[in-house]
Amino acid sequence: MQKDGRWTRDALLAHMRQELMAPVTAIVGYCEILCDEAQGQDLQVISDLGRIHASARLLYELSGRLLDPEASVALLEGAELESAESAIRHDLRTPLNAIKGYSEMLIEDALDSSFVGDLSKLLDETTLLLSRLESIVDFSRMESAPFGSMPEADASTMVAHLESVIRPLSESIRRKALPGHVLVVDDNESNRDLLARRLKKEGHRVEIARDGFEALAALDRTAFDLLLLDLMMPGLSGIEVLARLKARPELAGIPVIMVSALHEMEMVVRCIEAGADDYLPKPVNPTLLSVRVDALLERKQARDRERLYLKQIEEEKRTSERLLLNILPEQIIKRMSDGELQIADRFEDVTVLFSDVVGFTAMSSRISAQVLVDALNRLFSAFDAATKRFGIEKIKTIGDSYMAAAGLPEPRSDHAEASVELARTLLEATREVRRESGHDFHIRIGLHSGPVVAGVIGAHKFAYDVWGDTVNVASRMESHGIPGRIHMSAETARRVGGRFLLESRGLITIKGKGEVETFLLAEGA
Repeated sequence: MQKDGRWTRDALLAHMRQELMAPVTAIVGYCEILCDEAQGQDLQVISDLGRIHASARLLYELSGRLLDPEASVALLEGAELESAESAIRHDLRTPLNAIKGYSEMLIEDALDSSFVGDLSKLLDETTLLLSRLESIVDFSRMESAPFGSMPEADASTMVAHLESVIRPLSESIRRKALPGHVLVVDDNESNRDLLARRLKKEGHRVEIARDGFEALAALDRTAFDLLLLDLMMPGLSGIEVLARLKARPELAGIPVIMVSALHEMEMVVRCIEAGADDYLPKPVNPTLLSVRVDALLERKQARDRERLYLKQIEEEKRTSERLLLNILPEQIIKRMSDGELQIADRFEDVTVLFSDVVGFTAMSSRISAQVLVDALNRLFSAFDAATKRFGIEKIKTIGDSYMAAAGLPEPRSDHAEASVELARTLLEATREVRRESGHDFHIRIGLHSGPVVAGVIGAHKFAYDVWGDTVNVASRMESHGIPGRIHMSAETARRVGGRFLLESRGLITIKGKGEVETFLLAEGA
């Protein structure tokens, strides 16, 4: 028998099975719906529905058995095609006639309109199948040319199309997933060996387990890409192994193909519900095994690539956020991430701190640039650590000047006290850097409290900055201050006077303000 002829014959038989099983499946489906709707009906209706359902199940089983591929081949190669057709039609008409008869009686007696509607659909499908049974089950049409095309144009067109589409794919080089690490679990040694050898031949790395306990132990110590799991095993069944696997987040993503000699659809559904990705009946078809293993491995490898890509994106996002945190407050970054395009806020009560290295310009002419920058970096790094410690926002550095603000972007009632504590820490940090570096570093510090406007400026290089008269006065407090002392306005002094010992400097002239009283934090306070 020629290869092409056999393929065509098999395709035609598949068409016959499809034509028969489609209405049979519909009949079974309507029966099941009606049984679900039968609650509240009288006993006679329920009894008749039971007879209909039993006939529908018998019809389904007969259809599958009578047109089994191997049985159909035997019939086609035999001489009694006409008697075979007659027997098949007779066997199928028996349950169909029972379904039709009971359905007609129930429709006559039924009162529920929705119930009658589904019964009518069931009856229509049954009547249609009875009328088409002879044209569907017709081996004689293929007897004269068993390996040629069917007389019906639609069937021959479908077969020709299938030949043109499917065959080239089967004969071409199939795209394969990258080889994977597969665990084969089966209590039968022959089954294990056959599956393992077939998978190894495909290029996969294979390990075996003789039962469910060995499988779980192997999964604990090794990362597998795929699991072929026998359903029926002593001690721990495949379904129990599957349940334990899916209950563990670190293992739940491993694809699982259940393998079993049980072909019942209910068992297949149960395995899929429990988390299996596929189901293969025994004996396992080598081609089907290869295709399904490749499909699941390719899907897993795609998921692994996606997870890696998302992890890289997340890491890049964290890196970007860390960089932004060196520039912007955390709360501002969150607002920008939430889509806020323009950030500008008014704060009614904050304390602004300025510090400046005394004689920095003269110092820069005496020491090398590298030494100077290193010393300044050590100083400002200590200042950054101090602002973080007290929860105060560093605003910026300008040359040898350092600016910070307390009470923004999150308002706080103790902003003035926190700023004084920060100023004391900055003086101590300066003394420490002076001792370590040997350079004569001294700083002035100025504080002022009041309202400010704060926001983000820049499109490519962001900066969080503050503006207002409070900023200007704080700068004047620094520039009119005394090296090594903390100089503050009356407004700041009023807020902290009850906690720190202060010394009045009397009236000093401040540009733009005239004569104002200012204060120094007492030495040793």
